[in-house]
Parts: sequence; C-alpha cells; structure tokens
Amino acid sequence: MTLPVQPTGPAPVHPVRRALTLWGALAALLWAVLAADLVLPAHLTAWGITPRTLDGLVPGVLAAPFLHADAAHLAANTVPLVVMGVICALRDRRGMWAALGTSLVVSGLGVWLISPANSVTVGASGVVFGLFGYLLARGIFMRKIGDFLIAALIFVVYGSLIWGVLPTSPYISWQAHLFGFLGGIAAAIGVARSRRAKAA
Repeated sequence: MTLPVQPTGPAPVHPVRRALTLWGALAALLWAVLAADLVLPAHLTAWGITPRTLDGLVPGVLAAPFLHADAAHLAANTVPLVVMGVICALRDRRGMWAALGTSLVVSGLGVWLISPANSVTVGASGVVFGLFGYLLARGIFMRKIGDFLIAALIFVVYGSLIWGVLPTSPYISWQAHLFGFLGGIAAAIGVARSRRAKAA
C-alpha cells in the first residue's frame, strides 16, 4: 500500500492575503511615523525634500514618501495607495516593486529639481501617482486583456487624479504628482519590454 507523501514546510500564503499584509503593514508604518512626528519635539517633516540642497536630496527623496503634514494629508493618500498597491501586487509582484522604486526616485528628483526654493515637500502622493500611471500604462504596453481591463477600472475610479499633475494650488506638489506619474509609466514600459524579451 502506497501512502501519499505529506507536504513538508509551511503552507503557501494566498496571494491576496500576502498583498493585503504587505500594504496593510506599509499603511500602518506610515501612520506610526505620523504619530511619532506628532509627539516628538522635533518635526520629522524637516527631513522632506528641500529643492536643490544636498540635505534635501539625501535623505529627502527617500524619506519624503513616509512623512505627512497631518492626519488629513495621510488619510488622502492611504486609500488609493493601498488599493492600487494591492492590485499591482496581485497582478505582478516584481512589476509592483519596479513601479514603487521608479516612481519614488523619479518623483523625488523631479521635486528636488523644479520645486520652489526654500520649500519642503513630503507625502506619498508621488508614489500614488506612480502606481496610477503604472497601472494605466500596463493596460497599453503589456498587450493583455487583463491589464487593459484593470487600467480601464482604475481610470473610472481614480481618473480624476490626472488633474493633480497640473499646478492648481501652491500647497499641493504637482511636481511630485507629475514626475511620479511619469515614473510609473516608465516602469510599465520597462516591465513590458523585459517580459517580451524573455518571451522571445
């Protein structure tokens, strides 16, 4: 009599659970940073991006997405960040990391280069716009019906975000939005070319 071999090691984590855990943890981290900023005597937002200064470049570009002016600012970023982040993770985990890294760096550098002098820019909105641009561009460049349908859904739900790339308010960093959006598109193009190269 042959008995079935029992699997060893931990059971695989469901992709939905893994994506929700990842982005839930990231959202929790952002809120924890904000809470720390509210109770510490020195404001952490000083570590944001100050244009055309060395301190504003490093660590400003890397730190800015984790810093927010207040709870309303973070709340406005949390929902679209988690929603689009989970979608990216479920569709293509490696592509998600490419979109995150590219949009963060391109958005930060864009702010550092062209934002007004003596300003400080903080917030995850550049990354939000990066994921937005990435998901829209995937629908065009991946040439798959699933990506096209996701892009269409994202446009229906979050299409109004596109106006954020225009200078509508002196207190909103359209520079972060514009360059994050472009970074997300660049990531989608890079991911699509890599997939086609591997397929060939």
